[in-house]
Amino acid sequence: MTLPRITVCGLGPGGAGAVTTATLDAIARSTVRFLRTTRHPTAHLVAGAASFDHLYEAADSFDQVYAAIADALVAAATEAASPGPGEGASVLYAVPGSPLVLEDSVRRLRADGRVAVDLVPALSFLDEVWARLGVDPVDDGVRLVDGHRFGVQAAGERGPLLVAHVHAPWVLSEIKLALDAGDEQRVVVLQGLGTPHERVFEVTWPDLDRVVTPDHLTSLYLPELAAPVAAELAASVELMARLRRDCPWDRAQTHQSLRRYLLEEAYEVLEAIDRLPERPGDGGPVADQSAADELAADDGYELLEEELGDLWFQILFHSQLAAEAGRFTVADVARTLHDKLVGRHPHVFGDVAVADAGEVVANWERIKQEEKQRSSVLDGIPAALPALSLADKVLQRAERAGWATDIGPSGPSMAGLLPPGARSEDLGRALLALVVAGRADHLDAEAALRSAVTAAERRFRQAEESGARSDSWVLG
Repeated sequence: MTLPRITVCGLGPGGAGAVTTATLDAIARSTVRFLRTTRHPTAHLVAGAASFDHLYEAADSFDQVYAAIADALVAAATEAASPGPGEGASVLYAVPGSPLVLEDSVRRLRADGRVAVDLVPALSFLDEVWARLGVDPVDDGVRLVDGHRFGVQAAGERGPLLVAHVHAPWVLSEIKLALDAGDEQRVVVLQGLGTPHERVFEVTWPDLDRVVTPDHLTSLYLPELAAPVAAELAASVELMARLRRDCPWDRAQTHQSLRRYLLEEAYEVLEAIDRLPERPGDGGPVADQSAADELAADDGYELLEEELGDLWFQILFHSQLAAEAGRFTVADVARTLHDKLVGRHPHVFGDVAVADAGEVVANWERIKQEEKQRSSVLDGIPAALPALSLADKVLQRAERAGWATDIGPSGPSMAGLLPPGARSEDLGRALLALVVAGRADHLDAEAALRSAVTAAERRFRQAEESGARSDSWVLG
């Protein structure tokens, strides 16, 4: 059986002068023409071609785009090869650059057993790159990596690296996330090579996604890497995208359906922390730790490592869902966290002096209130916290803002619950006794405490809004 045939040609790196005679001949011989994209300086040479630009806008992933391209080309080639008026028609598929350099759609088409593929060699962007950089890629050992998979393909490398497919801001963000580098990291940006708009310039690593506006003709050259690539983190991001693409369960999830899993994983992390042996306040090892304690510590840290991984998966999952909705990526999450921590540590990154950890916390709360333009120090406390944690958080915020808590008329009757110098276990027994007493009268301790905290929070906000600042507020 003779398979339908498709001729694949490359349109060169940019300028019309780099398009080969063989490619022009292939275009002239074809009667049915397709372009992977019209976003290329020489796409106009393929007159009357249908493009696949619409697939990029409709599909959720590049894999879906390339699969749809292959199906469309196979269908066109099959129709062209069938008996009838269309018999003898030749199908052409034209791609930017060379069909053999970073062309996943061509790779997929060549692996498709339904058609035979004829390749027309062409110049790629690589030829222009080596000329502009003045390097011999073989002698210098340059490795070519895909910007979409930078963290994985560049893992363990020290350079030199040429990074292709840097066509969008999110690609730059993912590259920066994978590499923890500073001002010492040199980056050469190459844009529009072979076109009248060609630019070759150098930027520092921190400025990479600030001053560079990427497009489909953008590449990066790293003469050497100043720091190792965070391959494991980048691989976990790529794995999450793969699960969303190929796993029916992961594909069906939403932010709302994952809510309970996030809560469960957070509690499992807390449980793992509770199984670690007690340490001094500075986090150092216990000096007289026995061999049995050391073994228990090893097991505890192994469990904590695993549970933190499960919690990281939840962060990845929500970030991936947001990325698919066009809202933010995991790189944006990391960058937001970085900027927040820098802004809230002026004693580390600025010229603010602090005396102790208490001042650090007070500065943190003040800066956060200014950032979020909150009218009350109680704003931003999660209402979904367990009642006991909610109560502690409300009292803590009030105290940090300089408000002393007056327990009110119920104070004397509560004074005997705890002995002088009470310890944690004394407080625990008192709380447990209150729960027991409440159960005797069919009272829900969680609901009762939440109601009391809500009322106390309302009184505190009224005290704040009154404008007559006092040194204390009445709890109840």
